[in-house]
Amino acid sequence: MNPERLFEEFPAPSYRGAQKQALRDIRDAFAADNDVVLVRAPTGSGKSLLARAVAGCARRADEGDPSDATGAYYTTPQVSQLDDVAADDLLADLNVIRGKSNYTCILPDERDTPVNQAPCVRERGYDCSVKHRCPYFSDRAIASNREIAAMTLAYFMQTAGSDVFRKRDVVVVDEAHGLAEWAEMYATIQLGPRTVPFWDELRVPEVDSVERAARYADNLVGTCERRKDDLLAQETLSPADVRERDRLQELIGELEWFVSDYRDPQSPTTWLVDQSEPRTRDASADDPAGGPLTIKPMNPEKYLQHTVWDRGNKFALLSATILNKAAFCRQVGLEPERVALVDVEHTFPVENRPLYDVTQGKMTYEHRDETTPKIARTIVRLMAHHPDEKGLIHAHSYDIQERLADLLADFGVGDRIRTHDRDGRDAALEAWKASDEPDVFLSVKMEEALDLKDELCRWQVLCKAPFLNTGDSRVAHRLEEGQWAWYYRTTLRTVIQACGRVVRAPDDYGATYLADSSLVDLFERARTDMPEWFAAQVDRMEQPALPAFDPQAALGGATRTARSEGASRSSRASEADAGHDSRTSSRSRRSRRSSRSSPLADVWDTDE
Repeated sequence: MNPERLFEEFPAPSYRGAQKQALRDIRDAFAADNDVVLVRAPTGSGKSLLARAVAGCARRADEGDPSDATGAYYTTPQVSQLDDVAADDLLADLNVIRGKSNYTCILPDERDTPVNQAPCVRERGYDCSVKHRCPYFSDRAIASNREIAAMTLAYFMQTAGSDVFRKRDVVVVDEAHGLAEWAEMYATIQLGPRTVPFWDELRVPEVDSVERAARYADNLVGTCERRKDDLLAQETLSPADVRERDRLQELIGELEWFVSDYRDPQSPTTWLVDQSEPRTRDASADDPAGGPLTIKPMNPEKYLQHTVWDRGNKFALLSATILNKAAFCRQVGLEPERVALVDVEHTFPVENRPLYDVTQGKMTYEHRDETTPKIARTIVRLMAHHPDEKGLIHAHSYDIQERLADLLADFGVGDRIRTHDRDGRDAALEAWKASDEPDVFLSVKMEEALDLKDELCRWQVLCKAPFLNTGDSRVAHRLEEGQWAWYYRTTLRTVIQACGRVVRAPDDYGATYLADSSLVDLFERARTDMPEWFAAQVDRMEQPALPAFDPQAALGGATRTARSEGASRSSRASEADAGHDSRTSSRSRRSRRSSRSSPLADVWDTDE
């Protein structure tokens, strides 16, 4: 790597904000012989441009021996981030490659067939006459032979050990703050009806230990191998057969990795096993049957070593929210003394990104029936305060989203509200962004990788502190070990990411309203891990002067007939007080509440 090329490799014609100083600091960090440089750059500071500059410093083919690693990888966990890179003219030399399922076959009778189910994978010995023009293999060939290959973190990890995507000189990971969590997710094994093709044919034991799970995994590998061999013996496979074959191959790899890692006394990975109840039980059986299994790794340093750290010589990890260097290094298996931290100054005026305290109480299970109607009324007041501006509501969960949507409809403002479900979230988001109406989007899990610059959104509400699910065995295990600082830090990271959605440039502005009182408590508990630029926002936080509850005013200046008609329903709701709303909501929502409980449920949420 030659860090002296950083400035000439910067792709933009000019610098904005603190980019020039950031390049100096990154250059000096690599020049000091650090293997890894963490770049903590606030939202909107142009991390992708910095990433491109770092990638351009990789050793070139004519600068070393033939055996030396050359070129660079750019990778990010977020598909939307990769889409943004692919659409940016300044990053045109980042050659993007995606998984096979993202491409369609170009054969005349297969135009709607994904490449991973095309004739070349269905028929043994198939000789494709147009393979040289296949969009997947074309993109793969280009990405593998050019200086910079760009891909999602999932694809990057899956190609570990590939002859096509070998070790390179430089690896750049954008949005790297969740690297440990992403690795844990990718290495988690789900064994159940949706993930094991012949699940109904299996007799799953009751698993009471990781050792028992490893023995069962060993046996399941043999069953999968036999099933896969039967499929491979066939001359032609159907698309369903292809999906089963590929899933079996993937499952075999997952199970073998788990067994190997678990039996390795040198592995730092701790494994946990959760088992659900079976659909039916055979009371007469000597060996009781168990239900679906989830096998989870904690701190999968060995997994990251193989899939990430062995893939390059030098690494740049960029994020706005790597909050604690030592803790981050510990989680991902890096030696802190070989890692440098570069802080990029936040150049957006703090007054353009205000936080407002509109807290209405806690949003834990125990308090949610009481607090949610109050938040819904506050949202109506905020809609009236921003009558002609788009707003984003971070509902945190689909349960909260549904409750708020029902309440807002009851208040008569539902025609200004948009929602989404799990399957249609991207389409609903794009439709909302494309609309010229000042609609309010009730969202779930959209705290990251969302660029709502300028008029796309001027205000947002955080309805619930995004604490991790304490019902998750990994979270519970860490809390049992006293890792509360990690718990608060992880939540703070998500909050900071969410706050950055609506202010994307120095001259942009957007307000963030905090509706859950637990958020204020979080700021106190996680203060030591808070970046200075975010602490400045917190210190300026105040309670805003909002208009009275008036659903008619909340409908804004739009003239759609439906809004006028919808407002007529609000007269009765506007006369009702918050206590009546709470009682009504409690009665109508009680049947939806989860039966799960936790010793911490009165403090922290336990839903997903």
